[in-house]
Amino acid sequence: MSGFLLRRLGTLIAALFFASIVVFVVLQILPGDPALVILGPDAQADTLKALRHQLGLDLPVWLRYLHWIGGVLTGHFGRSTAYDISIATLILQRIAVTVPLAIGAMLLATLLAIPIGVFAASRRGAVDGSIMAATQIGVAVPDFWLALLLILIFAVHVTWFPAGGFPGWWHGTGAALKALVLPTVALAVPQAAILARVTRGAVLDVGLRDYLRTARAKGLREGAILWLHAVPNALIPVTTLMGLQFSFLLAGTIIIENVFTLPGLGSLLFQAIGQRDLVLVQDLVLLFAGLVILINFLVDVLNAVIDPRLAKVRS
Repeated sequence: MSGFLLRRLGTLIAALFFASIVVFVVLQILPGDPALVILGPDAQADTLKALRHQLGLDLPVWLRYLHWIGGVLTGHFGRSTAYDISIATLILQRIAVTVPLAIGAMLLATLLAIPIGVFAASRRGAVDGSIMAATQIGVAVPDFWLALLLILIFAVHVTWFPAGGFPGWWHGTGAALKALVLPTVALAVPQAAILARVTRGAVLDVGLRDYLRTARAKGLREGAILWLHAVPNALIPVTTLMGLQFSFLLAGTIIIENVFTLPGLGSLLFQAIGQRDLVLVQDLVLLFAGLVILINFLVDVLNAVIDPRLAKVRS
């Protein structure tokens, strides 16, 4: 297991390094001049030149990359040109919205999907078909459309929840959680539909194994066989998909946060792109990429703990 962890850690570091290069290069080749965006089209040439020098835009590309990645590694993320504030401060302010939103959506999706998937697998026939039809609809519904529908029903007509905005955790946990309910549901429902279908398929696949037939021959109840033997052995594809879904949820916050006007990392990235705040965009995209890579690493480790044979296969 230690060798497996070291190899996976090496892969994690290499992936982060490669991601940083891709993020930096892609943003450097995008059209537009950040200095011109900041000062406006009527700025004097000398003023533009001075600002480019202040931002380091007159340095060679490779040197700009080294300055940027060196700052990231030492915890100095730079300063936002659009907000004139430390990027680390901005990220800390906004991550308090995005991370609870993504975690809440993943928890809700899991709590809905696994029981539904297991129930569908244990009730073949009309019940199973109806559940799968419902999940197919859930898969097809875009999260932003569902978000607008939730706002129309629960914020406009019955006014149970706010249509958008975030009061902040310092104004009371209850008000903050209430503001996150609709965006959490909008993110969770499509992912729950996908996860339920995968859970059902994994449980059905495990149900054909010899050890379950042996358990039935011993007279164990069907419920005990299902939850004590079938479900634990069906977790590998489920946990793998959950890791991918959590990565998708982090990316999905970019759209949902803008629909609900939430001050999270997603809306911050959207605004930074529009304002050509390159350093902020680089830091945010690298942060999202790093979280995705870290989640995949944790999923690999979790799968190896669930089934130690995987660590030997991947050695």
